[in-house]
Order: sequence, then structure tokens, then C-alpha cells
Amino acid sequence: MLDTSELTAAVERFADRLRAAPQSRLQRGAAAEGLALARELALRAHRIESGESEGPAMPDAGVFVVADQLLVAGTDLAEALRTAPAVPREGELGEAVRLVREAAARAGV
Repeated sequence: MLDTSELTAAVERFADRLRAAPQSRLQRGAAAEGLALARELALRAHRIESGESEGPAMPDAGVFVVADQLLVAGTDLAEALRTAPAVPREGELGEAVRLVREAAARAGV
């Protein structure tokens, strides 16, 4: 099985930083970065689990909820990668970790 702990840790760090960020920073773009990432991670999990290229879009539930949305999407993707069939998923895992780190840097939190 694939070790997804690096992805989970990166998502948890970013979500924690979003939770601790002041409202003004969230409104200036940090929450939008978190939501965009959550949507991307959720879509990737959906693709792995269903094989479908499109899935339901994660709603914008507000700046104070985005950390939880990110955590759920990241955890879902980690579990999808961990339990996926034997198709090599290391590249997808590395890409997801990179996406999380880049979004966190752009968010400035």
C-alpha cells in the first residue's frame, strides 16, 4: 500500500494555518486558494474512485469553512490513493503534495 502520510501532513498543516489566519487574510485570497485546492483534490479523489473525469463541484461554504473542506478533500484523496488498485500512484501522490505546498505558499498563511 502507498504511504500517504506526507500528503495528509501537508494538508493538515495548510488547514491549520487557514484556521489560524485572520479573517482579513482569508478574504484577501487565502480562503480562495484553499477552496481551489480542496476542489482539485476532491476531483482527483473522485477520478480515482469512480474513473469518471468530472464530478460534483465542492460548494463555496465561506471563508471560515474552507479549512475543513480542504481537510476532508485531502483525506479523501489520501485514502483513494492508499486503497487504489495496483496501478502505480506514486506520481499522483507526489503531484498532490506539490499542489498543497504551492497553494499554501500562494495563500501566504
